[in-house]
Amino acid sequence: MIRILAVGKMKERRLAELVDDFIRRIRPWSPVEIVELKDSTIEKEGAALVRWLDGHAPGRIVACDERGREPTSRDLAGVLRRHRAITFVIGGPDGLAPAVRDRADETVALSRLTMTHEMCRLLLAEQIYRGLAINRGHRYHRD
Repeated sequence: MIRILAVGKMKERRLAELVDDFIRRIRPWSPVEIVELKDSTIEKEGAALVRWLDGHAPGRIVACDERGREPTSRDLAGVLRRHRAITFVIGGPDGLAPAVRDRADETVALSRLTMTHEMCRLLLAEQIYRGLAINRGHRYHRD
């Protein structure tokens, strides 16, 4: 099971449609779900994320934060291959609280560039699809 735990809703309809498209592509290869938590202050979001993770997230927890290591698509494919249950966490507009990064098994940066949390969700969904495609030898990923 792959989960994307995200703060806030997708307000930009065009980005939401693209995320939905990648989720549809992922589903034949892996169960996947997106869980949205209400946005608030970074402290309240952090507490809510940690509570959710403690109660609902078996397996690997990967925080998406600019302070993390920058994996390649092949690195991410390896993480997906090694873990049957994985939860990716995306913070709100102010990022992730330190408590969430501390709770995670690892922290990865999707980019060193600043982007909206909605763009992060789109980039993550595409990279999950790409990682699964790499693991299956699918032609979507080209070296």
